[in-house]
Amino acid sequence: MKNIYILLFIVMLLWGFNVSAIKVLVTNIDPILVTSVRIFVAGVAVLLICLFMGVFRWPSKKEWKVILYVGLFNVVLHHALISVGLKYTSGINSSLILGTGPLLTVLLAILLLKQRVPKMRLTGFVLGFIGIFLTTSSGGGFESIAVGDVVVFFAVLTQAFSFILIGKYHADFDSRLSTGFMLLIGSFFIFLTSLFFDHRVSDLTQLFSWKLGLVFLFSSLLCTAFGHIIYNFAIKQVGPAETTLFMNLNTLFAVIGSVLFLNESITLFHFIGFIFILCGIFVGTGTLEYVLLKRRGKLIDK
Repeated sequence: MKNIYILLFIVMLLWGFNVSAIKVLVTNIDPILVTSVRIFVAGVAVLLICLFMGVFRWPSKKEWKVILYVGLFNVVLHHALISVGLKYTSGINSSLILGTGPLLTVLLAILLLKQRVPKMRLTGFVLGFIGIFLTTSSGGGFESIAVGDVVVFFAVLTQAFSFILIGKYHADFDSRLSTGFMLLIGSFFIFLTSLFFDHRVSDLTQLFSWKLGLVFLFSSLLCTAFGHIIYNFAIKQVGPAETTLFMNLNTLFAVIGSVLFLNESITLFHFIGFIFILCGIFVGTGTLEYVLLKRRGKLIDK
């Protein structure tokens, strides 16, 4: 079990630093175009890993429908919106907004799946959204919220909705395989979108520079491909509640990466917003209840 926690820690570190990597890529190359190639490489890598592990198979007709439906939100909209949003806002703002993913997933589950809402969780939602406001406005009110902040928020919202769809359809299909197919197919839709906006494919030649090339490979192979494979494996071992605890590390590493690699500054409002979001996730997702019940259970066992 200790090794699983170490793997989860590494994945959170990679995903956190990936925010900075994507920011570097979309600053130099058109966001939608470079995202399509990044997701394509990640998808191919995941499917090759599945082939090497002996779990590769072609989806059934019903599974293809689920992959296409979920992939529209989980890959196409989510990754395209993140890339565009990062171009127009800071890495720190994006990091903190992305950290609200677990909170938004629970909120959508309550609204769409009619789940009961304990009063404690309502408090968590309020804390989380206060944190988002403080992070994005930096004390300047609604007029200070950047367009990129709004786009990144919708990116998180589309991913949260995709998680609801995954839970709803209960597809009997290996999560690693479904991730690979969703990434591969989603990359084509994102690429077609970039052509619609008349973006020049020749801009991709910038990836041949050693700096951008290494950043691209780090983001596509290590963060997206390797990260998803390990995360899907780990969540089955430790469960979603404990995995949520590690997601908070993802936000922390993303903020640290923005400071180290993008030379961004953390303001007082960023710090306060982070505390509110952190508390909101702990309370709103039921993680606090889980930890308290677990501690009580240990006390009873003793």
